[in-house]
Amino acid sequence: MKKVVLAFSGGLDTSVCIKLLEENYGMEVITACVDVGQPEEEIERPASAADKIGVLKHYTIDAKDEFAEDFIFKAIKANALYEGYPLSTALARPLIAIKIVELAKKEKANAIAHGCTGKGNDQFRFEAIIRSQSNMDVIAPIRDLNLTRTEEVAYAESNGIPLPSDKLFSIDENVWGRSIEGDILEDPMVETPEDAFNWTNSTEDAPEEAQVLEIKFEKGVPVVLDDENIRPLAIVEKCNEIAGKHGIGRIDIIEDRIIGLKSRENYEVPGAILLITAHKALEQLTLTRSELRFAEYISENYSEMVYNGLWHDPLREDLDAAIDKMQRRVTGTVKVKLHKGNMRILGRESPYSLYREEAVSFEDKGIDQREMTGMVKNYGMQAATYQKVCKKD
Repeated sequence: MKKVVLAFSGGLDTSVCIKLLEENYGMEVITACVDVGQPEEEIERPASAADKIGVLKHYTIDAKDEFAEDFIFKAIKANALYEGYPLSTALARPLIAIKIVELAKKEKANAIAHGCTGKGNDQFRFEAIIRSQSNMDVIAPIRDLNLTRTEEVAYAESNGIPLPSDKLFSIDENVWGRSIEGDILEDPMVETPEDAFNWTNSTEDAPEEAQVLEIKFEKGVPVVLDDENIRPLAIVEKCNEIAGKHGIGRIDIIEDRIIGLKSRENYEVPGAILLITAHKALEQLTLTRSELRFAEYISENYSEMVYNGLWHDPLREDLDAAIDKMQRRVTGTVKVKLHKGNMRILGRESPYSLYREEAVSFEDKGIDQREMTGMVKNYGMQAATYQKVCKKD
């Protein structure tokens, strides 16, 4: 019998996929959960569900450190924001797919399967990587059989498949962010209830006392928090804790999916907002105006590629190379104040600072003001000519 490796979360879609793969495709199923910073119960649940439903093997693959070092830190250097929010789910998908392919090759599987629907983004993100890394068939039972959630529930009940605990929302979580969608949130006029959030306090519940945090960056990535040198994963986790406590990082957005649908999404990304905001503040100090303008262009393109599932595209690698070159000078310390949902940059310093206090001082005579006369006189020459020629009364 042919073998298939199923990317498995233990949720409704992937639980149903186990039996569908056995019955409709005649395959033995190996399930795999890739740990990119989910809560412990989200790692234990897939193992338990796989055991209850019955699979050939189940694997839990720890990729948290790799995710932080090779994906999150790249996103920080790129200021990766898609339509205004830090990418979290999209950023983790290529790594998950890579680990699934590695396992499938190890197990000499014939195919790889996922539980994505035909309306979402993840089908693109998973399959683009799988096909770039292997020649295996890709099976998407939920999409292929055009199943609705109601039909999935009915199939699960008729086949003795244990249903996941009742959740009001569809939630995806990794160490870089938490996405919340579905159910009542599909109505964009419905306020997101407080119990949907887990990482962040409301502004009302945030501490009355503000907190000042110093973040040291080296070549564009954070390395020290308040004089404590800690590893990448721990920095991300600590920033989530600190910013979330102060009510930082809640985003409610209508975003544009790959296929063109608009989707209402809620995100909790406290650490991402904190680190990217601090990183941008340091860039303002160390990069030239033209570099900053180009960095904005790179960031937009980089983020769209990640969102659209094109992590494997050579342009993404090219952009990383350009980013790394620019980030060599993004070294220094940023001081941030967090209070009641607000975050303010208090200060920044760098050995590569392009800011010169003496040059901008009103008392400095290093720049002879009289030399500006000719430059100012001819400034905006074409605009002035347009006003005189084309706007005659």
